[in-house]
Amino acid sequence: MSDIIITEKQLSSSAYSAVINAPIEKVDIADWLFNLPEAEYQRCCAPDHISAGATTTDDGKRMSINVEMIGKTLMVQHYVAEVATPTLCKMVSTSDAFTPNGRTRVQVIWTLSVKKIDDNTCEYTNSVVAHPTQEFLNFIELHGTPFQDAADARQRDGGDHNSRETPLFAASIERRALAASAA
Repeated sequence: MSDIIITEKQLSSSAYSAVINAPIEKVDIADWLFNLPEAEYQRCCAPDHISAGATTTDDGKRMSINVEMIGKTLMVQHYVAEVATPTLCKMVSTSDAFTPNGRTRVQVIWTLSVKKIDDNTCEYTNSVVAHPTQEFLNFIELHGTPFQDAADARQRDGGDHNSRETPLFAASIERRALAASAA
């Protein structure tokens, strides 16, 4: 399926940060993301997080598949790793959005990063940006929803979701880093 992404329009953008009480050298975001147990993903934003798993594209790029509720919309995220390192993962998905009015698609860019604070702590940042597809613009026009109303709802719901999952993701990454250093 070939989607036309409207990059000059933005549905939402949010970024939240939380401290990880582990040395940055022990943190590996890519390892955490692609080995995240489903139950741990669910704990990181209950009840919104429904399921997660890792797979690859046909050409071998790593993927994270996430199923979650963002407000009243069930999102199936098909994140493909554009960058996957211990301190930075840039994941891009053309996501299926199952709304109360039906199904459509949006692009979601999820950036997970960590930067050193000192020898024992680092700061995790969880950034999410969403852009409409042409299909999405046609969908909201068909339903009489102005773009700004759709963007306001996505900003509100996506920002709320991100604010709740970020500290829990950071705590999960911290547990994995500390367990690895104890092993």
